[in-house]
Amino acid sequence: MIQIITKPFRWFFKLEAASGLVLLFAAIIALIVSNSNLSELYFSTLNKYLFLGINNFGLKLSVLHWINDALMAIFFFFVTLEIKREFLQGELSNIKQALLPIIAAVGGMLVPALFYVFINFGDSETMNGWAIPSATDIAFSLGVLSLLGKRVPLSLKVFLTALAIIDDLGAIVI
Repeated sequence: MIQIITKPFRWFFKLEAASGLVLLFAAIIALIVSNSNLSELYFSTLNKYLFLGINNFGLKLSVLHWINDALMAIFFFFVTLEIKREFLQGELSNIKQALLPIIAAVGGMLVPALFYVFINFGDSETMNGWAIPSATDIAFSLGVLSLLGKRVPLSLKVFLTALAIIDDLGAIVI
């Protein structure tokens, strides 16, 4: 009986595209809920506080802060470890191969920022936001890649992952 219930789940999680499908589904649901009558519930849930610790020793953060400050830190930690491995012994260990994603990331930061400045030139109130379009959403970039699965060559996956990480690191510095 348990085999019948768990078989579809085991098959789904063996798919390379599973993480991308979950991310896409979650994003669509979040957009629908946040723009519907359930938006008040959605945003109040994000503002609820959760305590993780023992007695009075621990962290009390809102759900939004747990997502942004804890889970995203873990996500970036693992992605950065993967890129470090690629720089040390993988596809990016050669300086010629590493240079392309670095240059692409710099262009990926500069071009959107220049467009923003061009569109908002003269408006001192909005000019302060020039750095906002500089960051790549790495989670969605990797999610789209995982949807494509084995049809995408490893070198392209490494390139896009490196580009997104370098771009995000540059956006943090800005």
